[in-house]
Amino acid sequence: MLEMLSYDVSDLFTFGSLGAIVFGSLAGLIIGTLPGLGATIAVVLLLPLTYSMTPLASILMLIAAYQGSEYGGSISSIILGIPGTPAAVATTIDGNALARQDKAGLALGYSLAASTIGGIIGGIVLIFLAVPLARLAVRFSDPEFFLIGVAGLIAVSALSSRNGVKSALSVFLGLMVGTVGLDAFTGIPRYTFGTLELLEGVGMIALLTGMFAFSELFSIITRELGKTFASGSKKLSTGLSLAQLRLILRPATIGAGIGSVVGIFPGMGAGPASWFAYIQAKKSSRTPEQFGKGAPEGIAAPEAANNATVGGALVPLLALGIPGSPSTAIILGAFIIHGIQPGPNLFTNSGDLAMGLFYGFLIATLVMYIAGRLVTNFFARTLTISNTYLVPVVLILSIVGIYASKGLHFNLWLALGVGLLAFLMKRLDYSLPSFILAFILSPIIEESWRRTMLLSDGSLSIFVVRPYSATLLVLIVLFLLATALGLSRARMRNLE
Repeated sequence: MLEMLSYDVSDLFTFGSLGAIVFGSLAGLIIGTLPGLGATIAVVLLLPLTYSMTPLASILMLIAAYQGSEYGGSISSIILGIPGTPAAVATTIDGNALARQDKAGLALGYSLAASTIGGIIGGIVLIFLAVPLARLAVRFSDPEFFLIGVAGLIAVSALSSRNGVKSALSVFLGLMVGTVGLDAFTGIPRYTFGTLELLEGVGMIALLTGMFAFSELFSIITRELGKTFASGSKKLSTGLSLAQLRLILRPATIGAGIGSVVGIFPGMGAGPASWFAYIQAKKSSRTPEQFGKGAPEGIAAPEAANNATVGGALVPLLALGIPGSPSTAIILGAFIIHGIQPGPNLFTNSGDLAMGLFYGFLIATLVMYIAGRLVTNFFARTLTISNTYLVPVVLILSIVGIYASKGLHFNLWLALGVGLLAFLMKRLDYSLPSFILAFILSPIIEESWRRTMLLSDGSLSIFVVRPYSATLLVLIVLFLLATALGLSRARMRNLE
């Protein structure tokens, strides 16, 4: 704490440092907005620029891009109903619903304010709880990660569809697709059908873009090709009144708390965090029936969560040298480029750099808010474009995003096939969010389960004898009981 108070913040207010933060925020926001792209690609594209920059400026630029892209993903989710990243899928449910009520600017205002709250809280967690929380996270092992993944699947399958059976089937399909590729333990190809492009698994960007972008385009073409969703500049203002800000303060705080904690655990990331936050916000809301219809809480909670995970993911990177997400793994590369090794020695050997990153993170969050206010209106106005013109624009951006990710024509055909399947799933009321979350968690669940069974020689008692896993088991049971009780009460009310 004394080191933080004695840090010379003037190092942050130089042209190089501030310019890097502003450039990173704008680049991340723009890249995050494009369907199919996201935080990882934003950080990757900026990484080559760090060779000629100072360590502080280069790492702050990447962190700002990471932060900005997490908010940027909500713009396409709200405006077009097409999430650019898994973290923005939950935002789509209420964000796009509110936008279709001619309140796109209001939805984006909720998202920007919540993202800023999440970023600030994530930064505070990074500053004050880095070392102790990292020590707690490192005590978790495969049994705990397996149970966390299972808890996420149980939660989303219980709340994401009106039909519980179809939601469960969506989870099952997502888990299956997540197993495509080389077996992590044996190296044997699984469900690749002899296709070399599937050896690394189904591409996340191709799957995500096909499932949401292409399927949405099919829906627009078949139902409302000539429709224009909004008009009039007054409906596109992203400013919030104090009453509107107070409305989202509680769910944003809940989401930020969840995102900060989930972000610390390597491999979890913003996708599961946003869903956990959405689920908790719905359970604690006084009007849960409004979720899915444009509820501000349904926008604020996941948006605060995915931005808070940025700070959480940096905790194990800075304190232990362990990346908490793919984006922080790339940021680790920037440290290595400058000959710096993150970890416990960072605070002793490069204390000024660590303190600069702590304070710089908060500045990057504020810059993200300012940049969001300046450019979000421009993106919000895409809703004033008729679908006749919007469809080819989105199609071109989606194709560019898919091809740029790996440079494979195969992924374009894969996205087209996924889009057709997702279009049918939506028509039949299957749950796309359940599918996506299951796909994200599939490798975590499978690998953690197999390692756990190897450690215990196939005995399930390992989940009971370990205090952390036993605690998680109790929480899962309590959640199932609470869900069953809620369903029972709902049935009783319907009978009355």
